[in-house]
Amino acid sequence: MKGHEEKFMRRAIDKARQGVIRGQTPFGACIVREGKVLSCSHNLVWRNTDITAHAEITAIRQACKKINKIDLSGSVIYSTCEPCPMCFAACHWARIPRIVFGCGIADAKRYGFNEMEVSNRKLRRLAGSKTVIVPSFLREENLALFDFWASRAGKAAY
Repeated sequence: MKGHEEKFMRRAIDKARQGVIRGQTPFGACIVREGKVLSCSHNLVWRNTDITAHAEITAIRQACKKINKIDLSGSVIYSTCEPCPMCFAACHWARIPRIVFGCGIADAKRYGFNEMEVSNRKLRRLAGSKTVIVPSFLREENLALFDFWASRAGKAAY
């Protein structure tokens, strides 16, 4: 199982790297169900001039459209960074039962992002959610992605 999870997290990392090259930020997400990728997206905030176009949100939108349902039960989302409260709520509403992420919210804040420091574990507890949360997965590879973004000319956090 771990090998498959590494493969899917690396898809999210690769997608985020593509986004960084296109002027976006180091956030990527990959949604998988039954071993098949439903969607993989990077953050589109700057491209779409849409503060809600986080990688998790765009991946959820694509996955729902692909299966023509809003229920993503049985899926796993792999995210380069811990989902923000908005993205965690979207995962909850889409019934994604498992969130696997690399960097934490505090890491994103250290790179200059305007993060609300509310962990997924705290949100899970407050919401009475049964979502399984797997933190710090391939953490060093995800931090390297943030370093890649930080080295780019013209980068902009939000």
